[in-house]
Amino acid sequence: MRTGVAVIALVVALAGCTSEPESAPIIAPDTPGGSAPTIAPSDASRAQQPAPNDADRQYVEMMIVHHEQALAMTRFAPERAQNETVKGLAERIRFSQEPEIGAMKQWQRTFNVVGGHADHSAMPGMATQEQLNALGAARGKDFDRMFLELMIKHHEGAIKMATDVRAAGTNVQVEEMADDVVATQSDEINRMKALLPTL
Repeated sequence: MRTGVAVIALVVALAGCTSEPESAPIIAPDTPGGSAPTIAPSDASRAQQPAPNDADRQYVEMMIVHHEQALAMTRFAPERAQNETVKGLAERIRFSQEPEIGAMKQWQRTFNVVGGHADHSAMPGMATQEQLNALGAARGKDFDRMFLELMIKHHEGAIKMATDVRAAGTNVQVEEMADDVVATQSDEINRMKALLPTL
């Protein structure tokens, strides 16, 4: 095993001297006398992580759906919102959550996680279909207030989910995604709560 570790150290050191270290393969250690397969650096770092547990898998699956509802709500804003700050917040939410959905779906593909089994009613902060219908029918200040109220609750639910998985999950990438949700959405909640009394 020491020989295998030494080979990895040597390859990593040599890769650091190249102009494109991220593309250099890493030789994975094997049993004495066995073949040593090469793996990509990204796969090597992933291989060192604990395998995702049920909390990780459920969080990613549910958060994709949670984000998708937030995006559906933001799509109403350009035509229905009156306040320019509300429009700007909706755009900010869309620009942050669209790539997060992409990252979470990539995570599912990486770990061969099949989605589609989440209980939507169990997700904190989710708006009901009736609330979404009312938001879509609202205009002007009524829309602005309803959008902020629903989105504040929605964000608070996302933060609860992220906090829960940070305590129960094992995957580093999921923990990092959850940290991003807490940081970004906490800031947006503060902005929305400050704006709501002015409408």
